[in-house]
Amino acid sequence: MKSKKLSFNYFIHSPIIAAAFLMATSAIGPGFLTQTAVFTNTLLASFGFIILISILLDIGAQLNIWKILGASGLRAQVLANKIIPGSGYILTLLIVIGGIAFNTGNLGGAGLGLNVITGWTTETGALISAIIAIIIFINKESLKWMDIFAKALGMIMIALTLYVVFISKPPLGEALQKSILPDKIDFFAIITLVGGTVGGYISFAGAHRLIDAGLTGAEHTKEVGRSAISAILIASTMRILLFLAALGVVSKGLSLDIANPAASVFQLAAGNIGYVIFGVIMWSAAITSVVGSAYTSISFLKSFHPMIEKYEKGLLVGFVLVSLSIFIYVGKPVKTLVFVGALNGFILPLALGIVLLSIRNKKIIGDYKHPLWLTVFGLLVMAATIFVGLKAALSF
Repeated sequence: MKSKKLSFNYFIHSPIIAAAFLMATSAIGPGFLTQTAVFTNTLLASFGFIILISILLDIGAQLNIWKILGASGLRAQVLANKIIPGSGYILTLLIVIGGIAFNTGNLGGAGLGLNVITGWTTETGALISAIIAIIIFINKESLKWMDIFAKALGMIMIALTLYVVFISKPPLGEALQKSILPDKIDFFAIITLVGGTVGGYISFAGAHRLIDAGLTGAEHTKEVGRSAISAILIASTMRILLFLAALGVVSKGLSLDIANPAASVFQLAAGNIGYVIFGVIMWSAAITSVVGSAYTSISFLKSFHPMIEKYEKGLLVGFVLVSLSIFIYVGKPVKTLVFVGALNGFILPLALGIVLLSIRNKKIIGDYKHPLWLTVFGLLVMAATIFVGLKAALSF
């Protein structure tokens, strides 16, 4: 009984688990749901191979970024400026612009989710979701609330999607076979999935959370690595479950609604109940991504001047309100959600390359010795994402 209690307390209070869920739920947003449904609809069981390749690339990217940042104790933009003067400002600009673009879609997704659940307009749902995010940020224990929020909603999303998988009854044998021997390899799908899972601000969400928790230095790199892998496994579990749920639908010859492919997966699989489940999952995915995007984007700004860190809460509120305003006046179509995921995939090799340049600089990483195999893994991920990105760009 005691060990269970300790395990539960560890799950609730551990920054290692908190960072993993923050990264995973930052990745699992409206774009994540949309991309998975869209690509399953076009690639069918062969999409399993795309997911497998993206998981390997994700792990290689995250382990390198998290371990090096953790060893240095520096946020990505500070480390980048020390390696290549000025590059931290460029990286910050890309992250913040991408974060606002994603958050516009995130708030739209949150509004859509509440629309499904309550019947409120999408704009009203987005406004209420923005208020909830702001309440979390202005709280005195905002990090604690952010952690609990990500963990609770992350578990709810996985449990509900697993339920729909059982109902949709996907062809598991075919999915396993095509995950190893696909009929088709879509390079745009690979770069989109990698970008949607570890691209842009998402790469740094958990690492910056661990830095804020004080888990820095060579003595903590094993814990940091464990957290990074856990983050990818959580996000990948959700991706696989969504893929299987969608495959169960399309393998029966049913057509997904192009306007809202993710919603039609749940509705076609489980009827009206499935549609409500979609609403809960969409809102959970979107609101946690709103929080993760704002937190990580502002973490890129606050090291540049003491005044920025002093007014961090105000900047977080402003970030959410700017994203909300863009959504209300511009909107966020499905194609843009997929495109922004791909764009983040192009940012990844740049960010990873800068981080890897620091591994021989003792002034930055101290006594930490980055494993050679992990460096090689990181370089392979860089090469693979550049190659896949160029192939995708040429075929787009």
